[in-house]
Amino acid sequence: MQLSSSDILKLEQRFRTNLINCLSGFKTPHLIGTKSKLGITNLGLFTQVMHVGANPPLMGVLFRPHSVPRHTLENILETKEYTINLVHKAMMEQAHWTSARWEKSEFEATGLTEHYSSNHFAPFVAESKIKIGLEFKEQHLITANKTILVIGEIKELIIEEELITSDGFLNIEAANTLAMTGLDSYHDTNSINRLAYAKPDIPPKRLD
Repeated sequence: MQLSSSDILKLEQRFRTNLINCLSGFKTPHLIGTKSKLGITNLGLFTQVMHVGANPPLMGVLFRPHSVPRHTLENILETKEYTINLVHKAMMEQAHWTSARWEKSEFEATGLTEHYSSNHFAPFVAESKIKIGLEFKEQHLITANKTILVIGEIKELIIEEELITSDGFLNIEAANTLAMTGLDSYHDTNSINRLAYAKPDIPPKRLD
């Protein structure tokens, strides 16, 4: 199949959405936890989460256009705090279920458990093995499609110690962290190897 830009735009909407969502390859599903100033918690599933920098430690999340209520985004802008929680295999169905249009907190609706730190207003997901607490720093409007890139600074990490190696590498596979393609396809991962820092004229060396 070979498609031009005009061909792509002529595709049936659901077909086009599924196809384009798969093109960026495997992504990691994350649950973002927030709480409004009124104390109402919210939990949403996101795959458009990215590393922005390590010093200071920053992460980015891409939100769809704010043309309808986006409780996660609204809570972040209101309270300036949120959590990112990696999804592992035992959480798959509950995490996916948070995408439904609930009229109550997704924690209550799906049976996932709120976990609080004395340092953070927003709820973590107790079931997650890798929990990240963040503070809102800035947002950027992507003018091409009105999506919003939110940048946050990492303020707290709650991670099972056995997942971190002596050089700081975080073994997310050992946590049974899932990968995802498109909007609904979940995958196990299988590490091949780690490779040494790349240098000119020196072939890559396996570390494991």
